[in-house]
Amino acid sequence: MDFETLRFAKFGQLDAAVTDWSTMVTNLAALKEDARDGLKAKADKADWSGDNANVTKGFVDKTVREFDDAHKQAKSLWNILKDMRNELKSYRSQLDEAVERGLKKNLTVSASGGGGFTVSTRIGPSSTGIASPEDNESAMNALRTEIQNILGKATESDHTGSVALKALSDQAELGFTGAEYKDRDSADNAIKQADALAVIAKKDPTDLTVKEFDRLNAGLKKMSGDELFSARFAEKLKAQGMLDFWAELNTPRPTDLHSARGDQYDELQKSLSLTLATATQSDSRGMTDWKRDMVDLGGQPIARGSNTVGFQVMSNLMRWGNFDNKFLDDYGNELIKTEKERTDNGRHGAWRTGSPMDPVLNRTGSDSGTDPMTGFMKALSSSPDAATEFFNDTFLTKEEDHEFKEDTDGDGKKGMRELSNFDYLFGERDWPEDKNNKGDDSIAGRNFMAQAIEAATTGHPAGEMPTQDTPAHNAEQAALTKSLIEAISEKPELLGNHSYMSDSVGQIAAEYMPDIFRSINPNEKGQDNLFPIAGSAVSVGESDTTRFLYMLGRNPEGYAAVNVGQHSYTTHLMEYHFRNPDAFVTDPSVPQSENLKQTIGLTATAAGEIQGTIGAGRSYEAEVEGGAKDAEYNKAIEATSTWVGSTVGIGIGIGTASMLGPGGVIVGGVAGTAADEIISGFTEGTMRDKSGDVIYSNGQAMDATKESTYKLIEEAAIKAGEQSGNPSPHIVASVAPAAESGFTNATSNIRNSIDGEGKPGELEEKK
Repeated sequence: MDFETLRFAKFGQLDAAVTDWSTMVTNLAALKEDARDGLKAKADKADWSGDNANVTKGFVDKTVREFDDAHKQAKSLWNILKDMRNELKSYRSQLDEAVERGLKKNLTVSASGGGGFTVSTRIGPSSTGIASPEDNESAMNALRTEIQNILGKATESDHTGSVALKALSDQAELGFTGAEYKDRDSADNAIKQADALAVIAKKDPTDLTVKEFDRLNAGLKKMSGDELFSARFAEKLKAQGMLDFWAELNTPRPTDLHSARGDQYDELQKSLSLTLATATQSDSRGMTDWKRDMVDLGGQPIARGSNTVGFQVMSNLMRWGNFDNKFLDDYGNELIKTEKERTDNGRHGAWRTGSPMDPVLNRTGSDSGTDPMTGFMKALSSSPDAATEFFNDTFLTKEEDHEFKEDTDGDGKKGMRELSNFDYLFGERDWPEDKNNKGDDSIAGRNFMAQAIEAATTGHPAGEMPTQDTPAHNAEQAALTKSLIEAISEKPELLGNHSYMSDSVGQIAAEYMPDIFRSINPNEKGQDNLFPIAGSAVSVGESDTTRFLYMLGRNPEGYAAVNVGQHSYTTHLMEYHFRNPDAFVTDPSVPQSENLKQTIGLTATAAGEIQGTIGAGRSYEAEVEGGAKDAEYNKAIEATSTWVGSTVGIGIGIGTASMLGPGGVIVGGVAGTAADEIISGFTEGTMRDKSGDVIYSNGQAMDATKESTYKLIEEAAIKAGEQSGNPSPHIVASVAPAAESGFTNATSNIRNSIDGEGKPGELEEKK
C-alpha cells in the first residue's frame, strides 16, 4: 500500500459500495423468504401431476435454492467488503496519528518517489537545548518503522480482501455459490489454510513427517466442507498432484510415517474425498481445469511403467461427499469408455489385482480399491441426479460388437439388443473377485452399485428417507425401476446370489409401492384414482412383480422394507379415501358408503396379495434354514422404525397430489398420524395377533403370516377411519376377507409365475 494512497484515501465510493451491498443483502433476505414461504409453499400445495410435478416443482425448488444461495453470497461479499473498508479506515487513522506525533517531535513525513516515504527532522544537529543527534536519529527510525508496519498491515488487508472477494465471486460461473463467511478473516483463513496444506501434500510422501501428516489430516477434516478452502486446495495440488500424492502415500514400503500413522490413512482418505467433493461444486477457472484434467488422466497410467491408472486412484477418493453432477457425468462416461476398451466391450473382466507393489488405494477395508467402478458407484449413491443419468446412458448400441443376450425387435427379426449402463453393470458385468481386510470375498462393488441404483430410482441419497422436498419420480427414474424389476424377475439369481443388495432394492420397492399396487391389479379400471401416483408411473407385468417381491421376501432386509412400505402406503391410502370417498367410484349407482367399502376392499386385497407374496418368500427361506432366520427377520423389521414420523407419504407417491383436498390444499393431519401409529406398533413389536404373538414373528407358518396381515390391515382401516373423522365398522368388517382374497391371489400368482418355471426359490448357482 503506497504512503500517499493510504494517507489521502477517499472512502466515499467504498462507503457507497458497502451501503449498496447492505441494501442488497436486506432485499435478497426478503426475496428468499418470499420464495420459500410464497413460491415454494404454493407449489407444494398445487394439485400437479405428471410433467408439472416432475418439472415445474423441480424448477421451483431450484429457484428457491438459488435465492438462498444469492443471499448467502451477497452477505459474505458484504461482510468481507465491510471488514476491509473498516480496517483500511483504521489504518489511515493510525497513519494520521503517527504523522501528527512526529510533527510534535519536529519530525516530518513526506512522500517520495515510487510510493515510498521519508522521515526527516526540522532541527539541525548543532541546535542547542534539544535532544542529542543520537536520540533524534532513534526517533526517526522508530517513526519510520511504525509507518512501515501500518502500511504493511494495510497492504495485507487490501490484498487478502481482494483475494477473498475474487475467490468467492469465482466459485459460481452461473447462478450463485452457497459459500458463507461471517467476515474477511474467516475467508482469508480458508485460503491460507488451503495454501499451507497444499504445500504439505505436494511433498514426496516418503519425506512426510508425522507432524506434517497430523496437520494435513486434521486440517482437511476440519475444513473439508469449506468451499473456498476446498477449491483452493485442489487447484494448488492440481489433478496430477492429487493422483501422485495418494498413490505414492499408499505404495507398500516401510516408512516411519506408515508405522506411526498407517492406521489413520482411512481418515485421510475420507477427508480428501469430502474436500474434493466440495471442490468440484466450484466453477472457478482453476477447478474447471482440474475437473477436465482429472477426467483426461483417468485412463492413463499415473507414472511411466505403473500398472495403476488415474481412475483407480481417483475413484477411491470419491467414496464420501456430494460431487458435482456434471463432473460425475463426464467421469462416468470416460470410465465406461475405458472399461469397454479394457474388456473388449464387456466380454471379460478387467481391473484385476496386480503386483503386490501396486498401491493399496482403498483404506476402508471393504475392498482393495483396484476396481474403479466400486468407488464411483459409492459416489453416485450420494448424487441421485447423476446416478439416474449414468444408469440410463447407453453402454453398447445394437451396432457395437458384443456377445450378450439377443433380443427380438418389433419386426420379428432377432438382433443384438442395446445395453444401458444399468443392463451391463447389474446383469452382465464380470465383477472382479476381491477380498476385504478380513480375507473374505468383498461385496463392496455390487453393494455400492445397489446403493447407487437406490439413489438413481428414488431421487434421494441412498440410506436416507424421502422428505417433503423429494421430487415425485420422473420418467427416467421410473424407467430404471422397471428395468430393475424385470431384470430380477427374469434372472432371480441376480438378487438371490447377492442378497446383501436387498436392503437397497427393498427400499426402492417401498418407495414405488403405488406402482406395485397397480401392477398386481392390472385389470382394475380407474387406477389413477384408486392408486394415485404424483409423478411418472412404472408399468410392469403382474408376474414380473410377483417374482420380484418373492425374491425380496427371501431376504430379511428386503422383506422388512417391502412390509413396512406396504403397510405405510395402505394406511395412507385408506385415510385418503376415507377423507375423499368420491375420489374413486366403482359404481355410480351405489351409495357413497358402499362405494367407499369397495374402494377400501380393493386396497386391502392388493395389500394382502403383496403380503402373501413376500410371506411365501420368507416361508420358503425359513423352510430352507429351519426357521433359524426368524430372529434376523424380526430384527430387520425393528430396524425400519426410521419410517415412523417421517414424511414417508412423499416417497411412496402419495404425499403430493393424492393427499390434496379441494382447491389443492394439503389435507390437515394426514402425514404422521394413522400410518405412524400402525408402523410404530409394528416396528416396536407391541402389536400382536389374536394368538398373542408379535406380528410377523414367525415366517415359517403361513397361517401366522395371514393372521398378522389381516390384523394389521384391519387396524389400518380402523385408524384411517378415525383420523378422517369418518369411522365405519361396516367397512372395517369387510377388510379381513378382502385381504384374505389377496392372499389367495398371491398363492395362485406364485404357482403360475414361479412353480411353473422351477421349484420355488431355486437359483442358478453362482459361477
